[in-house]
Amino acid sequence: MLNKLQELKNTVSDKLPKHVGIIPDGNRRWARNHNIDIKIGHITGYKTLKDILYSFFDAGIKYLTVYALSLENAMKRSKEELAYIYKIIIKAIETIMSEEIVVKEEVRFRILGRLELLPPEVKAKVDEMHEFTKNFNKNFVNILIMYDGQAEIADGIKEIIRNGVKPEEVNRKLIKNYLYTKNTPEVDFIIRTGMEDGARISGFMLWDASYAEFKFRNEYWPEYSADLLVQDLKEYISRNRRKGK
Repeated sequence: MLNKLQELKNTVSDKLPKHVGIIPDGNRRWARNHNIDIKIGHITGYKTLKDILYSFFDAGIKYLTVYALSLENAMKRSKEELAYIYKIIIKAIETIMSEEIVVKEEVRFRILGRLELLPPEVKAKVDEMHEFTKNFNKNFVNILIMYDGQAEIADGIKEIIRNGVKPEEVNRKLIKNYLYTKNTPEVDFIIRTGMEDGARISGFMLWDASYAEFKFRNEYWPEYSADLLVQDLKEYISRNRRKGK
């Protein structure tokens, strides 16, 4: 599989997306379908992400954004389930800071969202990871936690108002500089799994997804693989991205 990803990188690197967004949906439904505890679905989804994360870099994709926990879902989940998700987040951060590949490939990790809503122990780990990777600038991974696209835009507008920006100074470039994603280019390709009943992006990067291509898969996130990633990237490069032209 590594050869197939590197082949894409070596032969069609100019056509590959620079920034890929992932909405890894279906952990809970996958668990239910297998008659196992929902917690197993979450940990399996985490392992899937861990296994596939660096495949994107093998393909030459420099920016990856993953929708890990939306504001809406955080409000809906039970305290017990949410506590387990937080444990997975802490485990993921500790893994990131212990893996040699993070340093070797200079991967900068950022958690984006309303981080003030996180429990103190989770927020402390997030800050630790940000400090650990802050000088890396070869590959970039954003993980959206306590995130909603409308909330991101609203928070940006509030900050614009606080800074006393004049109406005539407001434009697309200025608004972008006030978003959580101000240091990340617009997203080119969004992949969502677990879409067996429609096609939605559920508030994912609403500003940055204006001209994104979409791929909706029926497979649940724990079923996603590097093979499916290769298929999706091949489909992306076959599309004609006019971007309004």
